[in-house]
Amino acid sequence: MNFSFLLILLASPLTGIEPVPLVEKPRVIILTDIGGDPDDTQSLIRLLLYTNELEIEGLIASAAGTPGELKKDLVRPDLIRQVIEAYAQVQVNLRRHNPEFPEAKALLNKVKSGNPRRGKGNLGPGKDTEGSDWIITVVDRPDPRPVNICVWGGPTELAQALDRVKRERSPAQLREFIKKIRVFSIGHQDDSGPGILRDFPDLFYILSMAPDGKDKRQGMYRGMYLGGDESLTSRKWVDENVRVGHGPLGALYPTQTWTAPNPNSCLKEGDTPSLFYFLPNQPGHPNHPEWGNWGGRYVQLIETNNFRDAREPADSNDPRWQVWRWRPHYQAEFQARMDWCLQPFEKANHRPLARLKGMKDSGPILLSFKSGETAALDASPSIDPDNNKLSFNWQALFESPTNLHRFLNNQDSAILKITVPKETKGWQLHLLLTVTDDGSPALRSYRRVHLTCAPGN
Repeated sequence: MNFSFLLILLASPLTGIEPVPLVEKPRVIILTDIGGDPDDTQSLIRLLLYTNELEIEGLIASAAGTPGELKKDLVRPDLIRQVIEAYAQVQVNLRRHNPEFPEAKALLNKVKSGNPRRGKGNLGPGKDTEGSDWIITVVDRPDPRPVNICVWGGPTELAQALDRVKRERSPAQLREFIKKIRVFSIGHQDDSGPGILRDFPDLFYILSMAPDGKDKRQGMYRGMYLGGDESLTSRKWVDENVRVGHGPLGALYPTQTWTAPNPNSCLKEGDTPSLFYFLPNQPGHPNHPEWGNWGGRYVQLIETNNFRDAREPADSNDPRWQVWRWRPHYQAEFQARMDWCLQPFEKANHRPLARLKGMKDSGPILLSFKSGETAALDASPSIDPDNNKLSFNWQALFESPTNLHRFLNNQDSAILKITVPKETKGWQLHLLLTVTDDGSPALRSYRRVHLTCAPGN
């Protein structure tokens, strides 16, 4: 099945500890309130450029817009189909860059409609929809990979699916159903979300939103367009790199969204962090919200399997930092993938592959060493599909104790050496290797390494 397990085979002093399973092609269902703020269309366009790395299991049109935004209760699956039809016109060229891009027809078959009326008042017997039934069908498939559900609007379809399973199956069967699901929800956009958290505390559920009583714009996901280098969200950037000269898919990208206080009022994509969280090429791993990645960093609530925005470190006063810090990286990749829509392979850039000597080719690495020993990590086997020149950077992530930085040598070299004093024990060092090519735009690949220091002999 689409699983790879990391088997660490290194000579002493580095020895492998518990491996982390890596899902090579994550299964994804999108619940979108497309039909209101055009930022859902923006996120959908970006999503289709990653369908070579994801298995799209469902594109469900939920109640359009936020509560009270529209004069009529409706769903807009036609808008999803419109974007897929634009994708169909560039699909052949995208496959020249990666043959894993799916047929547009297969994606159209995954478009489903939800309930035009949102919220817990529209749940229960007789309230099933094409969308809620489809969620159950997908989760019930005999596939060991989790089903990752990105909630871009209200989670009414998910709430209805859970309600039906709870009514019709035994408690043990309900637990098995819940264990197969991971949810990333952008805010609470109706009262069915709080109901899910209350009734299903064991459900893996990331909720990205500002803490109660805080300005709603402080939600971590808003780092997609607020904070950091906001020139990368400007109309100028979007026109040059997405809309103009990149084919019908890019031309469909909306340019006017509700992004105040961002002065650009163009690129918003407030839902995209939920997509980023499940992408394979990430600084973290979807099993570990506390590690952080392009989609943000999240901490677990006590006695639940629910996660909320982490408050960020002292070097940033902006809680959205864990998303906007990566903006130069994910916008460069967006730019490159838009180039794939029309350009031949040799005229576009492609992500390098970060490799470590003696390791598997992907996923985080967990290693242990003894205090007083010297460890070396060698990234020189890294490769670039375009034969571009590669540069290397090793950094200790902020999850590590700050005084561990001084033990790193040659941080901008392919080979990193770490020497830890004998008195050091019981520490963990979270390292991130970033391999960057010199193509246009420059693209990155990551490997995350956790080093655990045990007492010496």
